[in-house]
Amino acid sequence: MTRLPLAELPAEPPSGPAAAAPRAAARRRLLASALGVAVLAASVAPGARAQAGEEVPFITTPDHVTLAMLDLARVGPADTMIDLGSGDGRIVITAARRFGARGLGVEIMPDLVLRSRENAAKAGVADRAEFREQDLFKTDLSPYSVITMYLLPEVNLQLRPLLLKLKPGTRVVSHDWDMAEWRPDRTVTLDVPDKAVGREKLSRVHLWVVPAPVEGLWCGPGGAQIRLDRSFQLVQGRAGAARDVVLTQGRIDGTELHLASPGAALRARWAETGSQRTLRVTGADGAWQAWREVTFLQESGELCRI
Repeated sequence: MTRLPLAELPAEPPSGPAAAAPRAAARRRLLASALGVAVLAASVAPGARAQAGEEVPFITTPDHVTLAMLDLARVGPADTMIDLGSGDGRIVITAARRFGARGLGVEIMPDLVLRSRENAAKAGVADRAEFREQDLFKTDLSPYSVITMYLLPEVNLQLRPLLLKLKPGTRVVSHDWDMAEWRPDRTVTLDVPDKAVGREKLSRVHLWVVPAPVEGLWCGPGGAQIRLDRSFQLVQGRAGAARDVVLTQGRIDGTELHLASPGAALRARWAETGSQRTLRVTGADGAWQAWREVTFLQESGELCRI
């Protein structure tokens, strides 16, 4: 297959007011479904690669889209990020050089892995930007606080169960493609006048924050109970000694839980220590003023035993 050309990696990032301008571009490799779809129509999606390793075209991600992905994920020096399908390494190098993060790029094409390492050395970030020739489905994602990707919807859906098992608070950013019922926590739409594929000259950058598994029964002192049901980051449930207050408007932001209904609102933080999970209420309004600074323990059954 014919490859689309790659632009040269800038030698130095701009400074001052230019920092908001486009910077290092990031080429994202796309994967196809196991049926071996090689290239979708230009009106639908860019080229893709079958899991069997079929060689197909790739495209570059515009500079400002690359920066939007890293900005949306709030990448910083404390982060260790991974780029799935890292191409020539641009997004990992940008994360290291611009944001001070450490990163790993996973790519199945050995020539691109070699080029990535050379680019990281030229950019002076070889100590913070690593690249491996590796199947993304055989890669352990658990050590990383940020995951970036530009993959086809079928591949996103294959990854979704793995992503949902990661540490709560892990940030996942996808260029253009979402993850079906797991709706993004935030989406940014950017103009891309020179976009090579698709009819819309737009790019959409989606962010998900892996939600804590808060579903189940939580038991507190004095007969206090919270029973929660969760669908991805959306939560509903019941609270009270007899679980008689319906909580219908709930959302998880990583480990932070917000629940509300008429006359009752709770804010809590999920935590896990060993085999014990806790839900610490740090703010309560309305009927739950007495629950401020109350810690609930997760119960494996349907009845509280504490």
